Amino acid sequence: MMKDERIYAFIVAHTSRSRAGIRRISIHKRWVKVSACAAALVVCAALYGVYGLAQQTAHLRIERENNRLRLENERQRQKLDELKTRIDAIETDARRLSEISGVPAEEGTSPHGAGGPQVLADQATMTAVEVRAALLEGQLRAYEDALRRKRELERIPSIWPVGGEITDDFGVRGNPFGGGSAEFHDGLDIATAWGTPVVATGNGTVSFAGVKSGYGLIVIVDHGDGLSTAYGHLSKIEVELGQAIKRGDALGRVGSTGRSTGPHLHYEVRMGESAVSPARYLPTP
Repeated sequence: MMKDERIYAFIVAHTSRSRAGIRRISIHKRWVKVSACAAALVVCAALYGVYGLAQQTAHLRIERENNRLRLENERQRQKLDELKTRIDAIETDARRLSEISGVPAEEGTSPHGAGGPQVLADQATMTAVEVRAALLEGQLRAYEDALRRKRELERIPSIWPVGGEITDDFGVRGNPFGGGSAEFHDGLDIATAWGTPVVATGNGTVSFAGVKSGYGLIVIVDHGDGLSTAYGHLSKIEVELGQAIKRGDALGRVGSTGRSTGPHLHYEVRMGESAVSPARYLPTP
């Protein structure tokens, strides 16, 4: 005799106040098991889908973070490369300006005795490199200021153009050609041997080189900002118009051309069109 595999459920249904009926429904156990298995599979599939979605979300988040870190590392690397280039350029300029300006390099920034690879690992090191770059830039500005002051001083006519005896000073003097009259002398007359080299008293540019009435052969040097010097009565001119001149460069030779009584150099200093006493600029002989 076969075992009854059905499951019975009895439902009482009321149809009215006085009458009631009972209806029996039966479900085979196999379908209950199949339904349970199907439900379990659906739940498992749903849980697996949720888990997979969570894993994918986490993976995407990690990938985004990795991409951000890679970009940040690349930016840091580029910044370090730029800082290295910046420091190298600053150190090169600082050494060059130090040599030109005569200002000694500060302790700890000398180009000698340094070397080896540099390993940069964290933001603190990056900040240290930036601080070092800023210090070097400050030092470079100091060199530039020193060089600017040096150039400013070198354009001032502050050396003697020629050695010799001062025969006439700046100001009123008697007429060297006689007659008892007086005249204003707008420079210094320095007597010396014919052909003695005449040098520029400051850095500048030759603004005139030729013959000028009263001066004979003359060279005029423009030192900038309206300051100029003139070297007259030369026997020979050794520079050209527009030539850049440094203090101590030869301009020509002593002579006696123009309105002159003998070999000497007529030396003038002018501010704009006005002659000023050269003694204001020259060292004590």
